[in-house]
Amino acid sequence: MPGQLFPTSLVGSYAQPEWLIDRTKLASRFPPRVRAKELWRIAPEHLKQAQDDATLLAIRDQERAGLDIITDGEMRRESYSNRFATALEGVDIDNPGSALDRSGHPNPVPRVTGKVRRRHPVEVEDVKFLRANTDRMIKMTVPGPFTMSQQAQNDFYKDEEEMALDYAAAVNAEIKDLFAAGADIVQIDEPYMQARPEKARKYGLKALNAALDGITGPTAVHICFGYAAIIHVRPEGYSFLPELAGSPVRQVSVETAQSNLDCTVLEKLPGKTIILGTLDLSDMAIEKPEIVAARIRRALPHVSADRIVVAPDCGLKYLPREVAFGKMCAMVEGAKIVRAELSK
Repeated sequence: MPGQLFPTSLVGSYAQPEWLIDRTKLASRFPPRVRAKELWRIAPEHLKQAQDDATLLAIRDQERAGLDIITDGEMRRESYSNRFATALEGVDIDNPGSALDRSGHPNPVPRVTGKVRRRHPVEVEDVKFLRANTDRMIKMTVPGPFTMSQQAQNDFYKDEEEMALDYAAAVNAEIKDLFAAGADIVQIDEPYMQARPEKARKYGLKALNAALDGITGPTAVHICFGYAAIIHVRPEGYSFLPELAGSPVRQVSVETAQSNLDCTVLEKLPGKTIILGTLDLSDMAIEKPEIVAARIRRALPHVSADRIVVAPDCGLKYLPREVAFGKMCAMVEGAKIVRAELSK
């Protein structure tokens, strides 16, 4: 991690430009689990170049705002999970199945018709592009095996646990390749551990640990309440979080801003770095830096300052770019306030 207290980072996504993706269509539906090529505004033959250009904009916005750890903003993704999930063997994406979203609504999902395997690296070129275009620390995100198992229709495996463990093997191979390609941190996104805590306890944690087997680089896991732009009712606390204490993952990404989280729960993750969500993405008003500082201070009785990375709550991709950039700047300034207080 960067040497100073309270290094700043995105969770993963950043606002995609209006010229790249139809943001109205994106916001009017649940995050796609199968491919959603209709969201892109750019012709297929020019799409890669457009995504590269948008990624450069995302990198420069993060650098201009002063972030310490840079992501690619997930500019090439229709959702956080579908790009990876639909690239795997054993998945019939042309004849999708159906599964309930975390809101309880049915959603088209990949239909698993054979053994899930990773055919080839999915995000390695993304991390190489990111590494080539910034000299700051970089983080790449991958969807978690438990979450992908919940976003699929199982027409092959005897049970979901067996399927989740094969997803874990695919994620494990990807993470190793991402570190080899230059990633400083790799984050596994597991929002469905919060949405389905009973199954997460039964086999989700086992799948997450399998995805981390043999990984030596710094890893994070992100657990959230769902995108504020889509899921409007927020619980006050996590239904699945202390269970991660025994996992080999080094960092845990949580949301505290919109839910006004009681941060005492963070005491149950001793030794873990906490990626602390400090921006409320349900509110289009740009926070004053002092608001962000107050949200950081709220965690300090429960987590030592040297174990906090300052981040937004998740779902920055759904905000207008100017709002996302403004909030990002406020986050950096808020971290500076508390950093200065502790250095006196």
